[in-house]
Amino acid sequence: MPTKYDELRPYATDRQIEYFDAVEREKSVASGCSALGISERAFYRAIRNIKRRAAAAGYSPDHDLTHPVPDGFLLKGASTLYDQDGLPKQQWVKSVIDPRRREALLQEAIQALCEDVKPAKPVKAPAKTMDTLMSVYPVGDHHFGMMSWGEETGEDYDTSIAEALLIGAVDYLVDAAPASEQATLILLGDLLHYDSYEAVTPRNRNLLDSDSRYPKIVSVAMHTVRYCITRLLRKHEKVGVVVVGGNHDPSSMVFLRVALAHLYEREPRVEVDAAPTPFHYVRFGKVLIATHHGDRVKPDKMPGIIATDRPQDWGETEFRYCYSGHVHHDAVKDFPGIRVESVRVLPPTDAWSHAVGYRSGRDMRRIDLHRDFGEVARQTVNPAMLRND
Repeated sequence: MPTKYDELRPYATDRQIEYFDAVEREKSVASGCSALGISERAFYRAIRNIKRRAAAAGYSPDHDLTHPVPDGFLLKGASTLYDQDGLPKQQWVKSVIDPRRREALLQEAIQALCEDVKPAKPVKAPAKTMDTLMSVYPVGDHHFGMMSWGEETGEDYDTSIAEALLIGAVDYLVDAAPASEQATLILLGDLLHYDSYEAVTPRNRNLLDSDSRYPKIVSVAMHTVRYCITRLLRKHEKVGVVVVGGNHDPSSMVFLRVALAHLYEREPRVEVDAAPTPFHYVRFGKVLIATHHGDRVKPDKMPGIIATDRPQDWGETEFRYCYSGHVHHDAVKDFPGIRVESVRVLPPTDAWSHAVGYRSGRDMRRIDLHRDFGEVARQTVNPAMLRND
């Protein structure tokens, strides 16, 4: 039998639904609250909060709002025309995207789509590795899908060039790497140049120079990342994968992160950090690594964030590093207890970046870390070293 709380259930949390169930089961608010061990004041406060949440979604019968906006949206405004008897005659409802709810819906959709991903077959492990070393492979903003015309910018770049560059750089660095037991592949954000069928930045909708179609870009990027992981598996005993979302590809990297976790769920030597957070951490002996794209947090803020997020790891480690992307150039700052470093990228500039004078060097590096002594070596490869001409 319907109750007066049924219409509010879609806007209630799991705990608040328990309030409704208890009141309906015990036949009164007082008895229901007593059974749950809460006060009646807490119950009615919850009702007010639920009504506010419902109103934000377009449902408030007390104000003649009875047509909720779709899930993933918020009520932006409503105008009601009343007749001479004070009854609603016409109503205009405006909605706007709810970014938090849309993100939650996106996560749910991605999980559902990835459930049928066929896991990758395990790769044969190397015969011998050194458990005291971890090799880190940070990939700066690679911008799959970007188009650069050499006549305008000095060098061509498209999806096929992007694939060849990253595969060539990883091959070079892996071939020259020590036999580290562990490896960590860090995709530092902006792996894709844009995040949908529209070649614009998601937040500010700036127009971008694009190459190819979005589905093809996603396919090439996934193939390239899988190649890199397989290449690392043949050299190192264990491979960690960290996928950081950038300002160009926040939604796509959510999908990539979850898809890789499903893809390698039967490969015991691969661990994908699938946490939906802009901050990711890797612990290796006395070494702590933090990662962030670098678009929303300044370098001087990172030490405090890392110490707050990982107080135990901070206290137990001696060598701490934070790697980020976004700015496309080297920027190293030593703070008390930690080094914060942004890395260079392999791609050339696009037309806009070239026109405003960006001319940073281009490369990719492998950083070798000792579990007791921190960074002990690094190696660099640049695009000129990968050319066959």
